[in-house]
Amino acid sequence: MSLLGAALRVPEELLARVPAELRGPGLGRDAVRLLVSRGTAVSHHAFAELPALLRAGDLLVVNTSQTLAAAVDGRLGHARVVVHFSTRGEDGRWAVELRDPDGNGTTRARAGGPAGAVVRLPGDVRLVYEERLAAGSGRLWWARVSADVPGLLRRHGRPIRYSYTDGDQPLAAHQTVFALPSADGAGSAEMPSAGRPFTAGLVAELVSRGVQFAPVTLHTGVASQEAHEPPYPELFDVPAPSARLINAARAGGGRVVAVGTTAVRAMESATGADGVVRAAAGRTELLVTPERGVRVVDGLLTGLHEPQASHLLMLQAVAGRAAVDRGYAEAVRRLYLWHEFGDVHLLLREDSPHCERC
Repeated sequence: MSLLGAALRVPEELLARVPAELRGPGLGRDAVRLLVSRGTAVSHHAFAELPALLRAGDLLVVNTSQTLAAAVDGRLGHARVVVHFSTRGEDGRWAVELRDPDGNGTTRARAGGPAGAVVRLPGDVRLVYEERLAAGSGRLWWARVSADVPGLLRRHGRPIRYSYTDGDQPLAAHQTVFALPSADGAGSAEMPSAGRPFTAGLVAELVSRGVQFAPVTLHTGVASQEAHEPPYPELFDVPAPSARLINAARAGGGRVVAVGTTAVRAMESATGADGVVRAAAGRTELLVTPERGVRVVDGLLTGLHEPQASHLLMLQAVAGRAAVDRGYAEAVRRLYLWHEFGDVHLLLREDSPHCERC
């Protein structure tokens, strides 16, 4: 069922199949379009115009999680399978998704399990299914692996790829300019893609205009298009300097704009009922909905999500349902591109400080 006001359908031709820089000579990552929604008012821009749409004192909160080469080929009995490594648990197990190769370089959904099933991975590594990640879910399971998983991924993994893309891309194409390696090898199963269009040059221009950046980390798990479940517990870290930057921006009248839904989830997980952000780290189960609302986020820069995706609840919490409905209708009408290599949507709360060009 669609989470939008009408049963919006995204035409196949609007699925972004390759990164922006491969769509023509001389193009860079920032060669995508930017849809801006403030209330039900919509405007259309190039992403390179973002510095002119923000102002001195605004703060962009970015996710520094690096993308893992999280897909590994394996065998379950005599069947070829692909394992998507999603999230590491506190007890050393991994949440994994098992998928079937489709013969075209991508995969199809497949039920996980049963408990005790053994998947053989490269290098004589064994993955043993133990239990479902959540009751009633057959897709994601907790499993034990007989080797160091980050090392396994470095040697034998590749980025997760879905069927709407035209071909495999190198891992570098799935990293953002903000990505930092983690000491323990942790990272995201799929790219925190809202940050992908940023380039070093664009970041420098934003800083020169007085826009600040606050880094946070949230390691996101798999989000297969076949199943639109709400997020499950994910590792996050909001360091003390970033908490201070967020609080100072709000006190000074600047807008706090999250770059991606992952940044919203991390930030709001570190915010108390008093609206103050404090340093925090651990696992968050927070689901941001219109009913819960947001406490510190004034805007959200994000990709375009499927009409059924639970992420749309977060967009509605930031900007309101009318703004999301109108923005998505305009995105389809104006032929914006969807998914991780697609165009970008900036949503601003109606009660956020005035922005002349938004």
